[in-house]
Amino acid sequence: MTDQHPATPTASARAESPRRRWAGLVFISIAVALIIVDSTIINVAIPSIVRDLAITSTQVQWVQESYTLVFAALLLVFGTLADRYGRRRILILGVVLFAAASVLAALAQSGDLLIGARLIQGIGGAMVLPTTLSLINANFRGRDRGIAFAIWGSTIGGMVAVGPLLGGWLTTYFSWRWAFGINVPLGVIIVIGVLVFVSESKDAGEPRRVDVVGAVLSVLTSASLVFGLIEGRSYGWWLTNKPMVIGGFTWPYSISPIPVAFAITLLAGAAFILWGLSRQRAGKTTLLAFSLFRIASFRNGNIAALIVSLGEFGIILSLPLWLQNVLGYDALQTGFVLLALAIGSFVASGFAGAYGNRVSPETIVRVGIVLEILGVAGLGLVITADASWLAIVPFLFVYGMGVGLATAQLTGVVLKDVPVEKSGQGSGTSSTARQIGSALGIAVLGTVLFTSVGASLDAKLADVPGLPESARTQVVDAVVDSAGAAIPALEAQSPAVATAARDAFSEGTRYSAFAAAGFLVLGLLATLRLSGTTPQRDGREPEADAGGEASAAVTTAGEPV
Repeated sequence: MTDQHPATPTASARAESPRRRWAGLVFISIAVALIIVDSTIINVAIPSIVRDLAITSTQVQWVQESYTLVFAALLLVFGTLADRYGRRRILILGVVLFAAASVLAALAQSGDLLIGARLIQGIGGAMVLPTTLSLINANFRGRDRGIAFAIWGSTIGGMVAVGPLLGGWLTTYFSWRWAFGINVPLGVIIVIGVLVFVSESKDAGEPRRVDVVGAVLSVLTSASLVFGLIEGRSYGWWLTNKPMVIGGFTWPYSISPIPVAFAITLLAGAAFILWGLSRQRAGKTTLLAFSLFRIASFRNGNIAALIVSLGEFGIILSLPLWLQNVLGYDALQTGFVLLALAIGSFVASGFAGAYGNRVSPETIVRVGIVLEILGVAGLGLVITADASWLAIVPFLFVYGMGVGLATAQLTGVVLKDVPVEKSGQGSGTSSTARQIGSALGIAVLGTVLFTSVGASLDAKLADVPGLPESARTQVVDAVVDSAGAAIPALEAQSPAVATAARDAFSEGTRYSAFAAAGFLVLGLLATLRLSGTTPQRDGREPEADAGGEASAAVTTAGEPV
């Protein structure tokens, strides 16, 4: 992924039979499916995990966030390591690590253990994704490569649709633990298939050193920022309102650790940029393609992609919680509701294929973002404590269409002016920007959700007669800390309190949707700085280089559909 030149196949890769290559592609695609299924399954399984492990709302955010954060931080690192030490080798190690972490997640008896397992899964996922793209680059040429990437992308789209349904079925009729346990047999199949059918490949050029310092600084920057955004409501945004305890250490200062975390973000971020620029001047490899940011389309496109991803991912955290804890749907029913989003994305993909040669990519991106705004804002308007799935599904479909139009086309827009020899590094940078945006989306919009729920519920309970302030505080804490899982149990104790809780959680979900729409509006404004390109009229596209096709494919992974 961090290649500054296209992947070069080994002699064995060039000499192997076409049948063996296509068989290998099947297992490469299953490896991608392993990552996508896991990330979509967790969305519908979260409410059951909350009830079973009694995790807090902050831990809910970390269950989602830990995987995405590590994945984003290490994506470029493992792309470089795979080029140097062998793509097949890193892919197999990643699958084994991912499957082992899935066992830990399935057996977890506490929220902290589950979060730890998700962190390890993120490492495995970061090893798998870039190597699947590099292996396709190395083993396919010409028209076959385009077909291979189409299959790769279709696998992602299919798993995006299957994931919520599979997760809902496993969670409803078995246990949320099987949502992780299913990764083990898939992992075994992938390892055997890759060993048998996929040839090893490495960079043919001189091995490049991994920027270890840059990797550490990037992890420190993103981790401290996300920590501050998620934990701010717990520890206090400025003054400490709850002591932070880590092992035997207790935060001793009146100033909250959150401002310190944000200060670390600024210092580490500045150091990361200065370090990268100094390595670039010395002619050494860097994690991010700093030189490419001089290109307006690349710079502005990545800003737009980050902001759009921030808006896209936040609503996916709150919707399953609201559907199950407020409307009373089970995990399988929630999966069917979210299926409308994937269907919309499929429809949009067909539209983009039919009109992509007649309309500029920038126009398609903007239309897609507008549809996303309409879909998410529409959800905010119809979300109430007594809403029906009939009111929700049309807006999810529109939102899915927007995602389908904007995602793939935005990738092409970002990379259109990038030199061919740097397309691999450009694609890695673009993919990282989107992953960082998704991590920030979970942090920011999750905080909006739970802060709004707490404030709204406290105000509503003040109007409930006969409810003392101490009991009101307990109810608010129970609902917020359980991410809404305590709402059904309140019905038996006090229908009035349960009604207030459902209304408050609906309001919080609504505010989260409106906040997501606001970020998408900012993303739309960012696209206005993208210059238009003339679409091809003859319906033919030139054969892309290895890095370019990888670029078009890579940023579809991990989308929230």
